This record gives sequence, structure tokens and C-alpha cells, in this order.
Amino acid sequence: MAGPTTARRGGEGKGRSGSSGRAGASGPARPGKGTGRAAGTGKAAATGKGTGKDGGKGSGKGSGKAKAAGPARRLRPARPARPASRTGFRRRLLLWAVAGALLTAGGGWLLYGSSWLRVTRVEVSGTHVLTPDEVREAAEVPLGEPLVSVDTDAVEQRLRRRVRRIRSVDVVRSWPHAIGLEVTERQPEAVLERGGRYIEIDTAGVRFATVDHAPAGVPRLVLEMDETPSNNRFGRERLEAEAARVLGDLPPAVRKDTRAVRVRSYDSITVELTGGRTVVWGSGERGAAKARTLTALLKAGGGARRFDVSAPGAPAASGS
Repeated sequence: MAGPTTARRGGEGKGRSGSSGRAGASGPARPGKGTGRAAGTGKAAATGKGTGKDGGKGSGKGSGKAKAAGPARRLRPARPARPASRTGFRRRLLLWAVAGALLTAGGGWLLYGSSWLRVTRVEVSGTHVLTPDEVREAAEVPLGEPLVSVDTDAVEQRLRRRVRRIRSVDVVRSWPHAIGLEVTERQPEAVLERGGRYIEIDTAGVRFATVDHAPAGVPRLVLEMDETPSNNRFGRERLEAEAARVLGDLPPAVRKDTRAVRVRSYDSITVELTGGRTVVWGSGERGAAKARTLTALLKAGGGARRFDVSAPGAPAASGS
């Protein structure tokens, strides 16, 4: 409780006091100029101030303490405020999740449900003997289907199974409306005559086509196999593959001059060249070494017409 104090000493004075806690006290004003402050720690504090006008100024200061009734209240620590950044992060995460879901749904509809990205044509490239229509018919690409749903592996397998002339094919999506078929055809390394027609054989020994006329510049494959246990063990297809392997190992210059390949057994393969020249090759093994040896023998030449490279470490050349 605090009250104002007034003192008159040839003039007028004024005093103020304030209290905190449970109780307060005030002190009288004194002449002179000053300020009075009271600070209390613990239960209570009181301060008083006074000023007077009598040719001088005064100040007064007082303090007092009083015990509070009842036990002291224990203050609970305030909960820390939740960081605003965590809330903002969660909101952004939710927005991103919603946006991602919308984009996924929209993309799925665009790829599968809309009419914009559907197959309307099939483009064929790389053919020489085959026609584009033959390739399209064998491919059976489903027109009108969503471009993304076309099974390109299945299309490739269908083409290679149905058209043996195709050595490989790349099936690609050409957005937004086409399927592209990039074809690589097999090339004949030799032809085998059968009943007035010619069977084309590639470097792997695969029979891939039968034609009415022998392709120009392609050597003929002649099988002269006897009924021996060795020939029966290897079989015709294996010996044809060995002959194609020999043709693939020949040096390019020799390959151009080759007219025929004669196969009598697995270990007896002979190459016939232009000008009546003959190369005894032996088996299809060690082809690279035999090719280097043959090149050296042909350079040495000397009018030889028979070259034996069946044992590349001990070659021979003779005039007949």
C-alpha cells in the first residue's frame, strides 16, 4: 500500500512511491534535488521519491521487505515453440506428393488412354532383297495400340523366326505414332546346288533362302562326303558350317578369286581359285594362321598352282 506525501517548506514538494510484492513503504521528501528508488528482492520492495521547491531540491530513498503469506508458487518451464520451418517442410512435402500423383496419373492417361500416342504406321529400313511389305506382314505390329505397350522384343523374335533372311533387326519406337524396323539381311557366303536351285548359306553356315539363280560372285559349296564314321559323326550341317567358316577366314583378295569350296571330310577342305589354283586348307581350325601363311605363299608365287596350308607351320607350294 502506498500513499502520496506532501511537504511544504517555503515551497511545494511532491513525492511518489511504488511497491512490488506483498507490501510497500514510502519515505519523506528532503530538501534538495534527487531521485529516490527502492529495490526489493525476495518478497517485497518499496520506493519513494520527493522533490521540493524552497530554493533547493531534495531526494529520498527507502526500501522495505515483507514476508508473503503461503508457500511460493513453482513456475513450470514453458514448452518450446514448434519450429515453423518443420511445418513448412511438411506442407511442401505434401504439395510435392500431390503434384507427383497428378503428374503420374496424367502421364499414364496420355500414354495408355489417349488417342495421341498410338501406332498408325510401321517404317522399314535396311532391306535389299526383302521388300518393306514382306517385313511388315511378318512383324504383325498391332496398329491402333498405344505406342508404349508394343512388345518390341516379341516383334523382333517374330521377324527372326519367320524370315530367315533377316540376320538381325532393331525394333524402335518412333514417337509419336510409328514403329521403326531396322533390318540387317544375311549375306550369302556360299551356295549349295540342289535340284537345279541354289540354297544360300551365310558365314555361320545357316541356310536362309533358296533361289532360282546363283548370286554373282558367290562361291559354290560342293559336298563330296563318303559314308565314313567321321562324316556320319559330324553330319552334313556341321560340315557345311565348317566350309562357311573357311570362306570367312580367307584373306579378302583370295575371297574374291574363290570359285568353289569342296568338302570331303572335317579334315579335308579344299578351296578352288581362279586360274586353276588350289588351296589345301585341311580343317576349319587355326583359320587366321592359315590365312597369313597363304598370303605369304601367294606373294612368293613363282608360278605355283597348288598351296598347302593345312599345317601352317610347314606350308608347301607346288606347280601342280
